[in-house]
Amino acid sequence: MLTLKLITEEKERVIKGLEKKNFPNACEAIQEVIDTDKKRREAQTELDKNLSEAKKMAAEIGGLMKKGQKEEAEQIKAKVAALKETNKLLEEKKGEAEKEMVRLLCAIPNIPYDIVPEGKCAEENIVVKSNLRECKEGDTVGNWTTVPESTEGMLPHWELAKQYNLIDFDLGVKISGAGFPVYRGKGARLQRALINFFLDEARNAGYEEIMPPTVVNADSGYGTGQLPDKEGQMYHCNLDDLYLIPTAEVPVTNIYRDVIIDEKDLPIKNCAYTQCFRREAGSYGKDVRGLNRLHEFSKIEIVRIDTPEHSDESHKEMLAHVEGLLQKLELPYRILRLCGGDMSFTAAVCYDFEVYSKAQERWLEVSSVSNFDTYQANRLKCRFRRAADKKTELAHTLNGSALALPRIVAALLENNQTEKGIRIPAALVPYMGCEYID
Repeated sequence: MLTLKLITEEKERVIKGLEKKNFPNACEAIQEVIDTDKKRREAQTELDKNLSEAKKMAAEIGGLMKKGQKEEAEQIKAKVAALKETNKLLEEKKGEAEKEMVRLLCAIPNIPYDIVPEGKCAEENIVVKSNLRECKEGDTVGNWTTVPESTEGMLPHWELAKQYNLIDFDLGVKISGAGFPVYRGKGARLQRALINFFLDEARNAGYEEIMPPTVVNADSGYGTGQLPDKEGQMYHCNLDDLYLIPTAEVPVTNIYRDVIIDEKDLPIKNCAYTQCFRREAGSYGKDVRGLNRLHEFSKIEIVRIDTPEHSDESHKEMLAHVEGLLQKLELPYRILRLCGGDMSFTAAVCYDFEVYSKAQERWLEVSSVSNFDTYQANRLKCRFRRAADKKTELAHTLNGSALALPRIVAALLENNQTEKGIRIPAALVPYMGCEYID
């Protein structure tokens, strides 16, 4: 969440940033935070004053009792008792203001960096790079027309999966429901090949592999911003009050909740392979057919914790890492800088990677790489200690998919159809043990 210091010291910048994110009633929301903080501070000031007076009176009572002035001492005792009752009310008032402050701050999204373009929807995202052609300044998704040449008669991945017995969508419906496919044979092997390939690439790039739980408590969901914003998208285990993770970002980033890290240990670089679970309520239609949108899927996540002055460099390195994976998989891709209105609640800047599906003739999002600035760290109380003066301050958190498997599998199947079968990219051959799925 945004810090109170940022809101009070840079009120106009915060309001401007919230308006860029199309947050409604930004001015009123920020003023409500400031007013609530004023109530909290007023209660604290009065409480401090009363405590100081009570301390003085307590010392005075002792002196009067020694002098035998019992009646005067009893009068002051009565005043102290009255102050204690007043202080109870002040403590309650302060506590209510603090709770209200947290509630208000949790409802306010992160503010975007200056580099984030104005815009309300995905059509206004900026195409910053592609391996199809050079991008021009200000190229938006809405005016992007370059796509690979389609081949007549190419099949979509759900038909290829059936033809080569790779994925059984109907069996998944029988066992669990729609959105829970069953991978089998070389389809299962392709999943495992991609997982191992992505993990090896992350390890070679200096990421420490983590194997976290796939269920988290509410504090963890709150720490990374899934709660209270996205509880409707998460599967909830009511009996134990635990949540199935929507991404490994949640458990991995929460490793550093309530932790103070030495500056010399930054940046921290972690990666994790997990199953991910998303309810995706209301998902239906051709855009979610097959692997395009699932309730359960495999994903490798990369997470970084860094200093404010180096987090931009970390973000660039993460973007280069994801781009390198797509290049090695020989897929047509483009990189988008998301506009304010299409960014997540918690991100300060975000880039999406999309691959092109020749059979479906559409772009498929396969990764989002975000810098959250101090927004998550403030919720997590994730800080680092400066080497120079030993002072602590909030760290920056970053994360990205590297990569999510379903749409990568869809694109690999659809873009690599040949007369001999589905061609396996050279980088995956050692993991698959074959050059073609036939």
